[in-house]
Amino acid sequence: MLDAEDITGEPSRLGRKRDSTRDAAILDAALEVLAEVGYEGMTMDMVATRAKAGKATVYRRWASKPELVLDAVARMKRAQVDLDQLPDTGSLRGDLVALAKQEPEEDAEHRLKVMGGLASLAAHDLGLGEASGTAVIEPWIEANRQLISRAIERGEFSPDVDVEALSRVIPSMGAYRSLVERKPFNGDFFVALIDTVLLPALRGASVPTKEDDMDT
Repeated sequence: MLDAEDITGEPSRLGRKRDSTRDAAILDAALEVLAEVGYEGMTMDMVATRAKAGKATVYRRWASKPELVLDAVARMKRAQVDLDQLPDTGSLRGDLVALAKQEPEEDAEHRLKVMGGLASLAAHDLGLGEASGTAVIEPWIEANRQLISRAIERGEFSPDVDVEALSRVIPSMGAYRSLVERKPFNGDFFVALIDTVLLPALRGASVPTKEDDMDT
Protein backbone atom coordinates (compact mmCIF):
# COMPACT_ATOMS: atom_id res chain seq x y z
CA MET A 1 0.00 0.00 0.00
CA LEU A 2 1.36 3.41 -0.97
CA ASP A 3 2.05 6.08 1.61
CA ALA A 4 -0.43 8.92 1.25
CA GLU A 5 2.45 11.35 1.49
CA ASP A 6 3.99 9.86 -1.69
CA ILE A 7 0.83 10.44 -3.70
CA THR A 8 -0.35 13.88 -2.64
CA GLY A 9 2.72 15.53 -1.22
CA GLU A 10 0.83 16.06 2.02
CA PRO A 11 0.96 14.10 5.30
CA SER A 12 -1.52 11.28 5.66
CA ARG A 13 -4.97 12.20 6.95
CA LEU A 14 -4.40 9.61 9.65
CA GLY A 15 -1.69 11.87 11.06
CA ARG A 16 1.25 9.74 9.99
CA LYS A 17 4.49 11.60 10.63
CA ARG A 18 7.16 12.06 8.01
CA ASP A 19 9.54 9.10 8.04
CA SER A 20 12.94 10.62 8.80
CA THR A 21 14.66 7.31 8.05
CA ARG A 22 13.89 7.91 4.39
CA ASP A 23 15.91 11.13 4.55
CA ALA A 24 18.97 9.15 5.63
CA ALA A 25 18.45 6.60 2.85
CA ILE A 26 18.16 9.35 0.24
CA LEU A 27 21.24 11.18 1.50
CA ASP A 28 23.26 7.95 1.50
CA ALA A 29 22.06 7.27 -2.04
CA ALA A 30 23.12 10.78 -3.07
CA LEU A 31 26.64 10.13 -1.78
CA GLU A 32 26.82 6.83 -3.64
CA VAL A 33 25.73 8.38 -6.93
CA LEU A 34 28.01 11.36 -6.41
CA ALA A 35 31.02 9.09 -5.85
CA GLU A 36 30.19 7.08 -8.99
CA VAL A 37 29.31 9.72 -11.58
CA GLY A 38 30.37 13.06 -10.13
CA TYR A 39 28.30 16.17 -9.57
CA GLU A 40 27.71 16.95 -13.25
CA GLY A 41 26.53 13.43 -14.03
CA MET A 42 24.36 13.16 -10.95
CA THR A 43 20.62 13.74 -11.24
CA MET A 44 17.85 13.85 -8.68
CA ASP A 45 16.14 11.02 -10.54
CA MET A 46 19.23 8.82 -10.21
CA VAL A 47 19.25 9.43 -6.47
CA ALA A 48 15.56 8.62 -6.17
CA THR A 49 16.08 5.37 -8.06
CA ARG A 50 19.06 4.38 -5.92
CA ALA A 51 17.14 5.16 -2.73
CA LYS A 52 14.05 3.36 -4.03
CA ALA A 53 12.04 6.49 -3.39
CA GLY A 54 9.58 8.39 -5.53
CA LYS A 55 10.88 11.46 -7.31
CA ALA A 56 8.23 13.55 -5.56
CA THR A 57 9.56 12.34 -2.21
CA VAL A 58 13.05 13.60 -3.06
CA TYR A 59 11.91 16.94 -4.47
CA ARG A 60 9.66 17.59 -1.48
CA ARG A 61 12.68 17.39 0.78
CA TRP A 62 15.26 19.07 -1.48
CA ALA A 63 14.25 21.60 -4.10
CA SER A 64 17.54 21.40 -5.99
CA LYS A 65 20.59 19.23 -6.52
CA PRO A 66 22.97 21.61 -4.68
CA GLU A 67 20.74 21.53 -1.60
CA LEU A 68 20.67 17.74 -1.68
CA VAL A 69 24.44 17.47 -2.10
CA LEU A 70 25.16 19.88 0.75
CA ASP A 71 22.90 17.96 3.13
CA ALA A 72 24.42 14.65 2.02
CA VAL A 73 27.94 15.94 2.65
CA ALA A 74 26.88 17.34 6.01
CA ARG A 75 25.56 13.91 6.98
CA MET A 76 28.83 12.35 5.88
CA LYS A 77 30.79 14.92 7.90
CA ARG A 78 28.91 14.06 11.10
CA ALA A 79 29.45 10.34 10.63
CA GLN A 80 33.19 10.38 9.93
CA VAL A 81 34.91 10.83 13.27
CA ASP A 82 33.76 11.31 16.86
CA LEU A 83 35.71 14.32 18.05
CA ASP A 84 34.50 13.71 21.61
CA GLN A 85 36.03 10.22 21.67
CA LEU A 86 39.49 10.67 20.19
CA PRO A 87 42.17 8.06 21.04
CA ASP A 88 44.46 8.76 23.99
CA THR A 89 47.35 6.28 23.90
CA GLY A 90 49.96 8.52 25.50
CA SER A 91 51.80 9.37 22.27
CA LEU A 92 50.85 11.27 19.14
CA ARG A 93 51.93 8.42 16.88
CA GLY A 94 49.80 5.96 18.83
CA ASP A 95 46.84 8.33 18.77
CA LEU A 96 47.07 8.87 15.00
CA VAL A 97 47.37 5.16 14.23
CA ALA A 98 44.41 4.43 16.50
CA LEU A 99 42.42 7.21 14.82
CA ALA A 100 43.09 5.70 11.40
CA LYS A 101 41.80 2.32 12.58
CA GLN A 102 38.48 3.88 13.56
CA GLU A 103 37.62 4.35 9.88
CA PRO A 104 37.71 1.23 7.69
CA GLU A 105 39.80 1.61 4.55
CA GLU A 106 36.76 1.16 2.32
CA ASP A 107 35.04 4.08 4.10
CA ALA A 108 38.10 6.26 3.61
CA GLU A 109 38.20 5.38 -0.08
CA HIS A 110 34.49 6.14 -0.42
CA ARG A 111 34.95 9.51 1.30
CA LEU A 112 37.71 10.48 -1.10
CA LYS A 113 35.67 9.33 -4.09
CA VAL A 114 32.92 11.64 -2.93
CA MET A 115 35.50 14.43 -2.90
CA GLY A 116 36.31 13.57 -6.48
CA GLY A 117 32.63 13.72 -7.34
CA LEU A 118 32.44 17.17 -5.77
CA ALA A 119 35.30 18.53 -7.85
CA SER A 120 33.05 19.71 -10.66
CA LEU A 121 30.70 21.46 -8.24
CA ALA A 122 33.14 24.37 -8.00
CA ALA A 123 32.64 25.05 -11.71
CA HIS A 124 28.96 25.70 -11.03
CA ASP A 125 29.29 27.48 -7.71
CA LEU A 126 32.72 28.15 -6.23
CA GLY A 127 31.32 28.77 -2.77
CA LEU A 128 29.34 25.54 -2.70
CA GLY A 129 32.26 23.60 -4.13
CA GLU A 130 34.66 24.83 -1.48
CA ALA A 131 32.16 24.32 1.32
CA SER A 132 31.41 20.77 0.24
CA GLY A 133 35.01 19.77 -0.30
CA THR A 134 36.11 21.24 3.01
CA ALA A 135 33.32 19.47 4.87
CA VAL A 136 34.60 16.09 3.72
CA ILE A 137 38.08 16.48 5.21
CA GLU A 138 37.52 19.12 7.92
CA PRO A 139 36.60 16.57 10.64
CA TRP A 140 39.95 14.84 10.09
CA ILE A 141 41.83 18.14 10.14
CA GLU A 142 40.14 19.00 13.42
CA ALA A 143 40.96 15.57 14.84
CA ASN A 144 44.63 16.03 13.90
CA ARG A 145 44.56 19.55 15.34
CA GLN A 146 43.29 18.28 18.69
CA LEU A 147 45.71 15.36 18.86
CA ILE A 148 48.74 17.50 17.98
CA SER A 149 47.70 20.19 20.49
CA ARG A 150 47.32 17.57 23.21
CA ALA A 151 50.77 16.14 22.40
CA ILE A 152 52.26 19.61 22.76
CA GLU A 153 50.53 20.09 26.11
CA ARG A 154 52.10 16.91 27.50
CA GLY A 155 55.55 18.07 26.35
CA GLU A 156 55.98 15.72 23.40
CA PHE A 157 56.68 18.59 20.99
CA SER A 158 57.61 22.25 21.15
CA PRO A 159 54.77 24.77 21.45
CA ASP A 160 56.41 26.66 18.58
CA VAL A 161 55.24 24.18 15.91
CA ASP A 162 52.63 25.33 13.40
CA VAL A 163 49.65 23.29 14.54
CA GLU A 164 47.28 24.71 11.93
CA ALA A 165 49.53 23.81 9.00
CA LEU A 166 50.59 20.40 10.29
CA SER A 167 47.06 19.33 11.15
CA ARG A 168 46.33 19.48 7.40
CA VAL A 169 49.28 17.38 6.25
CA ILE A 170 47.77 13.89 6.42
CA PRO A 171 44.21 14.74 5.25
CA SER A 172 45.51 16.85 2.37
CA MET A 173 48.09 14.31 1.20
CA GLY A 174 45.52 11.54 1.46
CA ALA A 175 43.17 13.51 -0.75
CA TYR A 176 45.95 14.20 -3.27
CA ARG A 177 46.93 10.55 -3.41
CA SER A 178 43.38 9.38 -4.06
CA LEU A 179 42.12 12.14 -6.34
CA VAL A 180 45.23 13.07 -8.32
CA GLU A 181 47.46 10.00 -8.22
CA ARG A 182 44.50 7.60 -8.19
CA LYS A 183 46.21 5.36 -5.65
CA PRO A 184 44.67 3.76 -2.55
CA PHE A 185 44.86 5.60 0.74
CA ASN A 186 45.66 2.51 2.80
CA GLY A 187 47.14 1.84 6.22
CA ASP A 188 50.73 1.51 5.00
CA PHE A 189 50.60 4.88 3.26
CA PHE A 190 49.03 6.49 6.32
CA VAL A 191 51.74 5.18 8.66
CA ALA A 192 54.42 6.30 6.21
CA LEU A 193 52.99 9.82 6.32
CA ILE A 194 53.11 9.81 10.10
CA ASP A 195 56.67 8.50 10.34
CA THR A 196 58.37 10.24 7.43
CA VAL A 197 56.48 13.53 7.15
CA LEU A 198 54.42 14.60 10.13
CA LEU A 199 56.55 13.48 13.08
CA PRO A 200 59.85 14.77 11.58
CA ALA A 201 58.17 18.12 10.92
CA LEU A 202 56.94 18.27 14.49
CA ARG A 203 60.39 17.39 15.82
CA GLY A 204 61.96 20.12 13.73
CA ALA A 205 61.35 22.54 16.59
CA SER A 206 63.19 21.41 19.67
CA VAL A 207 61.29 20.82 22.87
CA PRO A 208 62.32 23.35 25.54
CA THR A 209 64.55 21.91 28.28
CA LYS A 210 65.29 23.04 31.81
CA GLU A 211 68.62 24.40 30.56
CA ASP A 212 66.79 26.48 27.97
CA ASP A 213 64.55 27.90 30.69
CA MET A 214 67.59 28.84 32.77
CA ASP A 215 69.17 30.69 29.85
CA THR A 216 66.13 32.92 29.34
